[in-house]
Amino acid sequence: MGAATLVPLEEYLNTSYSPDREYRDGVLVERNVGDKAHAKLQILLGKYVAQRRKQWNIEAYTELRIKLRPDWCPIPDVCIYALPEFEGRYPDRPPLLWIEILSEDDRFIDVWAKAKDLIEAGVPFVWIIDPNTLESDLWSSAGRQPVTDKTLRLPDSPIVIPLLDAIEE
Repeated sequence: MGAATLVPLEEYLNTSYSPDREYRDGVLVERNVGDKAHAKLQILLGKYVAQRRKQWNIEAYTELRIKLRPDWCPIPDVCIYALPEFEGRYPDRPPLLWIEILSEDDRFIDVWAKAKDLIEAGVPFVWIIDPNTLESDLWSSAGRQPVTDKTLRLPDSPIVIPLLDAIEE
């Protein structure tokens, strides 16, 4: 296996990739592209959250490159930022909530490692959802907690996302 070509951060941030890639330590990292269930849940969650942005004093984004560290720009399926909004094209501060929707090819060990890295990088909450069963876990600095009734209740926040309502709206 050959050595990967290192890409400067500014080149990454100013280049489009299809499908988009994450950036880690100068290397472009492929993401698992979602299937029908993944894509449907992603758009419905994005819509559900966006419709409540004024009520919750937040802004929602899908597939946004986020500069969590100078050497790492991961991409959430959906993320929520508390207002005021970040400046510039790409945020350099973590979102309040990172939503990761599992793809068919995702391995739990990899997704859990990413959740831990996100928490260590300052993301307060990471919500991981299986789009086929709607089973999910909320990760925080306190660890992993199952979301038992398919309703995310973000601690110390007005944000409540009932998955069944989000997919029915």
